[in-house]
Amino acid sequence: MTAQEVIKFAKEKQVKMVDFKFLDFVGIWQHFSQPVSELSEDTFEEGIGFDGSSIRGWQPIHQSDMLLLPDPTTAKIDPFIKATTLSVICNIVDPITREGYSRDPRFIAQKAEAYLKSTGIGDTCYFGPEPEFFIFDNVQFECNSNSSFHIVDSKEGAWNTGADEGPNLGYKPAHKGGYFPVAPTDSLVDLRNDMVEVLQSVGMRIEASHHEVATGGQCEIDMRFDSLLKMADTLQWFKYIVRNVAFQNGKTVTFMPKPLFGDNGSGMHCHQSIWKDGKNLFAGDGYGGLSKMALYYIGGIVKHAKALNAFTNPSTNSYKRLVPGYEAPVNLAYSNRNRSAAIRIPNASSVNGRRIEARFPDPSCNGYLAFAALMMAGLDGIENKIDPGQPVDKDLYGLAPEELKEIPSVSGSLTEALDALEADHDFLLKGDVFTKDVIDMWLDYKRTNEVDPVRMRPVPLEFALYFDC
Repeated sequence: MTAQEVIKFAKEKQVKMVDFKFLDFVGIWQHFSQPVSELSEDTFEEGIGFDGSSIRGWQPIHQSDMLLLPDPTTAKIDPFIKATTLSVICNIVDPITREGYSRDPRFIAQKAEAYLKSTGIGDTCYFGPEPEFFIFDNVQFECNSNSSFHIVDSKEGAWNTGADEGPNLGYKPAHKGGYFPVAPTDSLVDLRNDMVEVLQSVGMRIEASHHEVATGGQCEIDMRFDSLLKMADTLQWFKYIVRNVAFQNGKTVTFMPKPLFGDNGSGMHCHQSIWKDGKNLFAGDGYGGLSKMALYYIGGIVKHAKALNAFTNPSTNSYKRLVPGYEAPVNLAYSNRNRSAAIRIPNASSVNGRRIEARFPDPSCNGYLAFAALMMAGLDGIENKIDPGQPVDKDLYGLAPEELKEIPSVSGSLTEALDALEADHDFLLKGDVFTKDVIDMWLDYKRTNEVDPVRMRPVPLEFALYFDC
């Protein structure tokens, strides 16, 4: 929609409020609202001032004035707010220069799309993420100087088979037993269906919905692929809707990669392909039905994977999932239909379906930054003709140590990922997509606010291991 069409749409829908949403540096939606009477076409041109120093990773106090510039193409009716509310995603601009703000994740994604076109390689990069999540009935946590604990619970958790539930009716998925039993073992069918209906109400195309492998409420709802920026916008709507539908039903959702010990974590496999003039450039007659371009794209991701982890797996908890020898695909190999490889080539019956799937990302990421970084790594592979090596058509989890040592792996910790990004980020700076300022701020923020606090805090298991040392 244009600005004029948004105004007309708001009148037709009898909108009462307008909600302006934008993403902070780390990846959490922020918002504020105005009465619809304050909305005009000028709003989309002049923007709305706000304090950028109060947003994580953004402006210092002496340069705090920033502008929100609503994007009329993103206007939707918010499905949760009681008063009929128009929701618009905003870009962030400097109030003096009117240029996009370098630390605005959405601006980075926009620059990534522009860079792709400028290379002449393609005009569209499609992404199809598969964010997994847990639905819990209770979550409690606390961190103090002398104590810390967390408890999550789910009525269908395997640990509740002996609970007095007055009565306990059983039908709880075992650990790693959640893929794909029918109801009543899958107790979340109706809730996921509610989520799908609301997702569709904002224009999202949903392809599938199911319980995932882990016990205790792990689920997945799959969205139709879209272009990089649109898919990043959609991912934000996806998280917002899934969380709120669960909340309305007395449950809570987390996209934390590894909330349970001893069971599968939540990944976000990312399907990718590059197109030009309506033609899929990843389709060819090479391995897995891929083109040479697609194989070079894989080569770029493999080469830069450890640095990419800083954006695709940006939490300390991410590396509780990315553990060698367990369920997550940590080995940087590619293979046709092989889910033990970090890069899978899905079986596709049509030319348009040919694509690659990066399996190491997880849903704690900021989609705008993760998608942009993945594409920039892939483009670096294409531009420099980076050979990904030979495919590995074996179960990588079962390889002998002498075979496995020849295959590189993803980062083993957030510290390792950040160090890799610090050493390897030139590919992200092309076209001014990521700036040196953005890289430096990301490194500083993550190390100061996440790595160090986790590194310095004792955890309960250490008391079990070492209290009587």
